[in-house]
Formats: sequence, C-alpha cells, structure tokens
Amino acid sequence: MANEHIGSLAGKTAIVTGGGSGIGEACAVVLAEAGAHVVVAGRGMDKLASVAERIGGTAVVCDVRDPDQVANLFARARSIVGTVDVLINNAGVPGPIAPVAEVDLAAWRDCVEINLFGALHCLQAAARIMREQRSGSIVNMSSLMGIQGYPMRTAYSATKFAIIGMTEAAARELGPYGVRVNALLPGAVSGENMDQILARRAERENRSVDDIVRENYTEPSALKRWVDPFEVGRAALFFATNLSSATTGEKLKVDCGRF
Repeated sequence: MANEHIGSLAGKTAIVTGGGSGIGEACAVVLAEAGAHVVVAGRGMDKLASVAERIGGTAVVCDVRDPDQVANLFARARSIVGTVDVLINNAGVPGPIAPVAEVDLAAWRDCVEINLFGALHCLQAAARIMREQRSGSIVNMSSLMGIQGYPMRTAYSATKFAIIGMTEAAARELGPYGVRVNALLPGAVSGENMDQILARRAERENRSVDDIVRENYTEPSALKRWVDPFEVGRAALFFATNLSSATTGEKLKVDCGRF
C-alpha cells in the first residue's frame, strides 16, 4: 500500500554543512519544508542564523577542517531528538582556478582540506551515530566535475572525484546497518559562488563572462539554462527520505543535461 508520508522528514534531524548560502541554504529550506529540524552549519554565524531563523532550525558554527568542531556539531544535532537522521555533506570551496603548471600548491592543499578531509570528518561522525542507531541517510555533494575533469580546476576536480569513491566505499560499509550513502553531482548552479568563479575565469582567460557562460555552461546543456539551487535541494530530499529507500552507493547528476 502506498505510504503518503514516504517523502516526509517529520520528527527527524538533518545536518546541512555549508548551509548559509547557495546549494546548502536551498537544501536546508527544502528539508525543513519536508518536516525536518535542520541544523545549518558553516563558518559564518550571520548567514547561518538568518537561514536557521527562517526555517525554524538551529545554527552551529563549524569549520569542517577541525574534527573537534565537527564532533560538537553532531553532538548538538543529536541532542535535539536523540538521533541524526540525515547529513547533507555540502561544505566546500571552488579551489584555485589556474593551469596545472602554474597552480598555487597552498591553495590546492586548502581545497583538499575543506572539500575532502572536511567531508570525511562529517562522514565519519555521521557514520558513528547512524551505525549505532541503525538508520540514516548521508548525501555527499560531489559535482559534475567528479566524473569529468575540467581545465584549470585540478584541485576541485580531484576532490570531487574522491567524494564519489568515498561514497561508494562508505555505502558498502554502512549498508548492513541500514544507513544509505549517496552522492549528488550538480552541474553549473546559478548563484554567488558561480559568479565568483566566472569572474576569476574571465580574468584568467581574458574573455567576457557572457562568452564563457554561453560556450561552457548554458549552450552545452540540453535544457539550455543554469541549474537552480533548489533543484539540487529537491534531489537531496529524494536521497534523504524513503523515496530512495532501496538506493545507496549511487550518484545522481543534476545538471540540466550536460552530457
């Protein structure tokens, strides 16, 4: 018999890292609309507090590079109803945008620390709790660049490829405990983050932003447009709920058809 509540998160607690803006903010709003108490985490309280107030959630400052701060985040989330049911493992940075022959290695390492080790710290904390409670859904935020490398984005591509491998490995480990682990692969998502990337690319390539957008982002997509952050949020909701109860170790593109 169909369950009308199968897409609900009522009574559940969800953590969204990088939840103060962009995809993270959209995920937090969508999960809250589905009934979850959402703990939004990130490095700037002003943005987090604004999102949390709007959705009736909780804001927690957390630098995912620091395992102690991550442990505090999960302890705070668990104290709300006794469980952590969903992790949207989203915190990340674009990393350096430069040719591989010239890329700044310090910036490269910093990208890895946030995008990969930060994601691992959160995955590890979630795994410990969800394994014990024998339930939960982890959604790791990879990227279309997690399955195809992109010029001048070696650091970001490397971290997002690694997220896919980490997702598949963790799904096999945690499956026997009733915990699902999946990955989302957004394409070109409109917003402040993409605006910054485009400005840096335009400067590097000595081209206009409009030309870069048309040639590299909108024209190559089947739908001829950007992805909206809330479209990624709704895909995250699918993985977070029992709508995807038999799905784990999977990767889902949300990219307007950039084949």
